[in-house]
Amino acid sequence: MNPSFSFGSYYPAESVLHKLDPRTKLIAGAGVIAAALLSADFSGLAVAAGFIAFFYAISRIPFGSCIRSLAPLLAIVVLASMFNLFLVQGGETLIQWWFIRISEAGVYACAFIACRLLIMMAGMSLVTMTTTTMDLTEGFERLLSPLARIGFPAHELGMILGIALRFMPQFADELVNVYRAQISRGARLASSPARGVRMLSSLAVPLFSSALRRAETLAAAMDARCYHGSDGRTRLHPLAFTKRDAAAAIVVAAMIVACAGVSSAL
Repeated sequence: MNPSFSFGSYYPAESVLHKLDPRTKLIAGAGVIAAALLSADFSGLAVAAGFIAFFYAISRIPFGSCIRSLAPLLAIVVLASMFNLFLVQGGETLIQWWFIRISEAGVYACAFIACRLLIMMAGMSLVTMTTTTMDLTEGFERLLSPLARIGFPAHELGMILGIALRFMPQFADELVNVYRAQISRGARLASSPARGVRMLSSLAVPLFSSALRRAETLAAAMDARCYHGSDGRTRLHPLAFTKRDAAAAIVVAAMIVACAGVSSAL
C-alpha cells in the first residue's frame, strides 16, 4: 500500500478519542463542519482551529500522519479557493490583466474559504483516523437505523461507506502502479501540463478498469458467501454510549457556540 496516502486510514493508539463511540465521533465531525460554516470571519475559524488542534493533541496521532491525511485533499482546497480569488470582486484592485482581475475581496474570500475547508477536512480526517472501518460503518448504520423503519437503506449506505474507505488506499496504490507502468513503457506524462492532460486517458482507462474488476470480484465474493444484508447479523461488542461520549458532546457543543458567538460579536 502507498504509505504516502493515509486519508481514511485508521491509526491505532490509546487515547480518549479512540475509545469514544463511533456515533459520537460522527456527530462530532458534523459538529466541526457546522462550527466552520457558522464562522463568519477568521476569528470564528481561529476558535475552531484551536479546538481541532486540541483534539489532535489528545488523539496521540503524530503530526506527520495528520499532514499526510490531508495531503490528498489539498487539490480540492486549492481549486475552491482559486475560484473565489477570481470570481469575488470588491475593494481595491490588486492585479488587472486582460479579463483577469484580482481584488482585495477576492484575496480575502480565497484565504477564508481555504481555511474553512482545511478545518472541515481536518475534523473529518480525525474521525476516520481514530475509528476502525468496521466501527465507522456500524456507527453510520446505527445513526440511520431510525430511518430504516420507513424503507431507508441504512445498512446498504453503511456498507457502501465501509467499502469506499477500504478501497481508497488501494485505489491510490493502483494509481501509483499504473503511473510507473506507463512511465516504464516510455509515456511522457510529466513533460508539460498540456501533454499531461492529453495523456490522462493512459492513466484513467487502466485505473478504472482495475477498479471495476475489484468491484466485480467483491460482488462475486459477497454473493458466494450468501450475503443478504443486515438480517440476523450480530456484533461481538455492541455499541454503547458512556460518560466519555457525553463529555465529548458537551465539548463539541461548546465549540459550535464559541465559533458562532465570536463571529457574531465582532
